[in-house]
Amino acid sequence: METKTLTRFFYRLLKDQTAISETMAIYANVIINFILLLILGYIIYKVLRGFSEKIVHNLAAKSKTKFDDFLVENNTFLHLANLITLYIISAFIPDILIDFPHLEKYAEMLVSVLVVVMSIWLIRSVLTTFKDFLKTITAFKDKPIESYIQVFMIITWLFGFIIIFSIITGKPFLHFLTALGALSAVLLLIFKDTILGFVASIQVSVNDTVRIGDWISMEKYGADGDVYEINLSTVKVRNFDNTITTIPTYYLISDSFKNWRGMSMSGGRRIKRAVIIKATSIKFLTKEEIAKFKEIQLVADYIDHRQTDIDKHNEQNNIDKSVLINGRNMTNFGLFRKYVDSYLHQHPAINKEMMIMTRQLEPSSTGIPLEIYAFSKDKAWANYEYIMADIFDHILAAVPYFQLEVFEYPTGKDFLSLNSNNEL
Repeated sequence: METKTLTRFFYRLLKDQTAISETMAIYANVIINFILLLILGYIIYKVLRGFSEKIVHNLAAKSKTKFDDFLVENNTFLHLANLITLYIISAFIPDILIDFPHLEKYAEMLVSVLVVVMSIWLIRSVLTTFKDFLKTITAFKDKPIESYIQVFMIITWLFGFIIIFSIITGKPFLHFLTALGALSAVLLLIFKDTILGFVASIQVSVNDTVRIGDWISMEKYGADGDVYEINLSTVKVRNFDNTITTIPTYYLISDSFKNWRGMSMSGGRRIKRAVIIKATSIKFLTKEEIAKFKEIQLVADYIDHRQTDIDKHNEQNNIDKSVLINGRNMTNFGLFRKYVDSYLHQHPAINKEMMIMTRQLEPSSTGIPLEIYAFSKDKAWANYEYIMADIFDHILAAVPYFQLEVFEYPTGKDFLSLNSNNEL
């Protein structure tokens, strides 16, 4: 009764002190009351916000846990202040509109809708806080938490819209919920991508297919870089040229892609590259040439051991060595292959606990490929490229020492040189 008397204060004041009509006094009273209510709501909001910024923020800064810091960052207390303000305003509406009962229903409906929306925003800020907090825990850093939060928020907004329609139409909530069941087929069609993305997120997480921070390659979508976000609909990849590629989450389980995590977690990064040697430069070695090659330290012991075995075999089988091709012989290519293998085994940047192999591949029209297969200790891309370049710089420079030639197609300069020689 006291509140109703207070809300009619300006009505009585205007009737007693002025000569305006009763209708005008009623309208003036409700307008003034609404203005005062808005001012009161603003004051309450500013007080709650000030309390949040000064007291709650200070407490959060002093506490050991980061959870309250994330509550502050995501404006949780600000949304809570909005919600409290709306509840206080809604409590005064029936008394303010006592002379306009037909408007009271619409005003309460509007405030109720705003309360639902503000409640959803509050829930969203709390969930975002949980997401940010879990990201600070090692066990959850590489998990697609955003996907689960997005699903929960979709469900929350769906129920929120149902509640809003229930408020606007005045029909029971269960009535709309029953209708929602009848429209489930349509909803499944509308939210097909969302459902597929949610299922894919669960499978990706359970099967540990992709984690945040993994380097993945997916040529179909031009993705080659680090995964920095996995949400309900897309996986975001920051490529090495700093472009961003988005891949539908569902395609991580329906399409093929390459995950380099195994390489990152292993003891080294693979080096697999070949040097193509001209077939015409490969030859048997004479004793004089073998003696000269003994000056190369990495193969000196190998030459002594190998040549002893070859000489023993040839003597036991009475091989006529007046013709070089007879019996067993060393070749410059075989000796070079052994040199490269020894070089890799003594290289400080190569992981000796993983496979090291120098192998001859199938001859082709361009020559004989000599492939180097090893693993660098350093897996960082820039360092890996430097190590590999350093190794092949040395190998390519070493080729002429074994009287071999690297194959390359002739250039215009070669043809000009050939023509000049012919003219002479």
